[in-house]
Amino acid sequence: MGADVGDVFYEPTPLSGARQDHTPAYTEADLSTCDREPIHVPGAIQPHGVLLAVDADDVVVTVSGNVADVLGPSVEEATGATLTELLGPQTAALIASGAAEPTGVDLFVTRLPADHERLTGRLAGAQVDVRTHRSGGRLVVEVEDADAGAVAGLSLRSARRAIGRLASTSSVTELGAQLAREARDLLEFDRVMVYRFDEEWNGEVIAEERREDLNPFLGLHYPATDIPAQARRLYTVNWTRLIADVGYTPVPLHPVLDPGTGAPLDLSFSTLRSVSPVHLEYLGNMGVTASMSVSIVVNEQLWGLVACHHYSGPHRPSQDARAAAELLGQVASQMFFDREQAELRELGIGTRSRLAAITARVSAELGDPVAALLADPDLAALVDAQGVALCEEGALSTVGPVPPDDVLFRIAAALDSPDDYATSSDDLATLDPVLARHSSVAAGALRIGSASDRWLLWLRPELVQLVDWGGDPTNKLIAEREGPDVRLSPRKSFEKWREVVRGRSQPWTATQLEAAESLGTHMQSVLLVRSREQVAMAESLQRSVVLDRAPHIEGVEVAARYLPASTYQLAGDWWDAFDLGDGRAAFVVGDVAGHGVLAASTMVQVRTTLRAFLFEGHDPMTCLDRLDAFMDRMLNEQVATALVAIVDRASRTLQIASAGHLPAVVEDAEGARLLDVARRPLLGVRLPSPVAAPTEVDLAEGTTLLLYTDGLVERRGVDLDMSIARLTRPGLSSRGLSLEDWTDRLLEVMGSSQSDDTTLLALRLAAG
Repeated sequence: MGADVGDVFYEPTPLSGARQDHTPAYTEADLSTCDREPIHVPGAIQPHGVLLAVDADDVVVTVSGNVADVLGPSVEEATGATLTELLGPQTAALIASGAAEPTGVDLFVTRLPADHERLTGRLAGAQVDVRTHRSGGRLVVEVEDADAGAVAGLSLRSARRAIGRLASTSSVTELGAQLAREARDLLEFDRVMVYRFDEEWNGEVIAEERREDLNPFLGLHYPATDIPAQARRLYTVNWTRLIADVGYTPVPLHPVLDPGTGAPLDLSFSTLRSVSPVHLEYLGNMGVTASMSVSIVVNEQLWGLVACHHYSGPHRPSQDARAAAELLGQVASQMFFDREQAELRELGIGTRSRLAAITARVSAELGDPVAALLADPDLAALVDAQGVALCEEGALSTVGPVPPDDVLFRIAAALDSPDDYATSSDDLATLDPVLARHSSVAAGALRIGSASDRWLLWLRPELVQLVDWGGDPTNKLIAEREGPDVRLSPRKSFEKWREVVRGRSQPWTATQLEAAESLGTHMQSVLLVRSREQVAMAESLQRSVVLDRAPHIEGVEVAARYLPASTYQLAGDWWDAFDLGDGRAAFVVGDVAGHGVLAASTMVQVRTTLRAFLFEGHDPMTCLDRLDAFMDRMLNEQVATALVAIVDRASRTLQIASAGHLPAVVEDAEGARLLDVARRPLLGVRLPSPVAAPTEVDLAEGTTLLLYTDGLVERRGVDLDMSIARLTRPGLSSRGLSLEDWTDRLLEVMGSSQSDDTTLLALRLAAG
């Protein structure tokens, strides 16, 4: 493939007898051999270095055929010698000290002795890169000549600075672009691309740095057939691959089979490993003269590659630069994962917010909750669909563009699964060819429901895509259909080839399936609890925990008010105030999203759980973090806000923290102001807190603190910030008023929401 520097592979001539000492002959490759090729045991290396395999007694058992030219001794003289005899005592000692590295790989720069009697090859007295790794019971030593001015660790130090620049990116796109820049600066190839795989192993160039005179590859796609499966597996264990000269002649290993094991030497971790002549022909067709790639591995799977091409002759970055590039690839791999997760979280927040709004509206509906769901304005948008179809006991109701009723039943049947409540497809025609005729309105569908006559479908039309390929991706597929006797010749043209993809919808994401399933679960819950008895019980439970008056707390004057919305008897507001028994007192105001039985029952659980965390002695932010984890695991997509304050009467200090709640108001001798409180995201959305500690405030005698819910300040057509700012105006000061009178005045002046419940909790530190 155009962006790859890996292997589309050759097949060695079958070996006869127990051992052979000659190089495997390269036969003509065909597509049928690619996925079976044992690419980790090619029996040869590239000629820009020499390879020695050493046994446990420090004796060389395998050498590359160029050992005489590079080091001096012949193949016969080198085989059976020790490293000390071949490379001198100093180099042998360095290799021995690195052989115990826990990573199994060691890399260093040294100078081979000029006066060693056996070193008569071209590297005698030269500065060299030495890399060692373990292969089974063998220590593999690879020696290359280094740049005259090479300084060990210099590239690694540059890479560490580059990592800081990578860390400053905020998206997958930005990270890919920065990684391409850093890799090109480090490795000095003519073109560096960042290449990403899709779920079918097709690849796309998502970032590119190149010489100005080169044609751009950015945005091009390459078919999955360009990289066989075993090559992808190898890329996950060996992070870098280099072809220093595409026109090289392979150097055979002697002997081909290890005399101790009878098997060829495994070169999975070798940097000199020879590659397929078919792949070299492939690169030659592109005009590439040298090539290198660095793996991008996420969750132990190949996510993509940093692919480097050179067009102006052989090119061999130092081992140190390659090691630095490998470090960049490893660090960037985790960063790509983090950026993807952050982007998914951003999308998930919007989806969960929309889900919370839908469930809140459906829960608040006093009539038929199913009808309310179908009429909800966000139902289709919840999963980015255009049409919706609901089946209740065989009766269909639809919203938006949908196919005929018989087709809807056919789609539902095609997606029905006894094992999954939520199922989806972005290519319905593959499930049922008849459905291909309706792709203009239903190329993809998402279904929830566990019964054949009760289900909900979201529908998407086909998404016509123009995909730009780096050459015609069908060439190899044509060869495959013709059979294994057809010679597979690498694609000779890499001109842009455009394909129109039809009949498929935008794929459904895991977040959308999760939201659909959560909505279905919520609807089941709503339907189960819609009975008069359950409503009455929930109302009674709500009244038992949301009291009319605040308790007496020594040293703190407290006043509380709760007003239900005029249109609902059940809602999610609550307040709490209690003595912690250690000289401190806790004060809480919170709001569970929605109305009705579900919001009220959730409120009771959240309030009780928060009480338990506070009694355990945790600070306000820790309590909110633990409450978020509880809601995420136990309360099925319910969300809430809360403001928690702890007053220490002895030290006259306040600890306070917010989870997505409205700001508190504090009034002291300097006047009233909004209190800047340590904040974390609202509860139940699975987001970590960006801060670790609550806000701490010193309280002077007579300081008043007001906690409240949005029913006090939120009005249709009125800016929320302006409404909140009214609470700090001098005309609403608490000075000279008891808290009971002040809270009543606030309700009188501010009014109460007709559509939402209203809660106020005020406290004032008494004279000590």
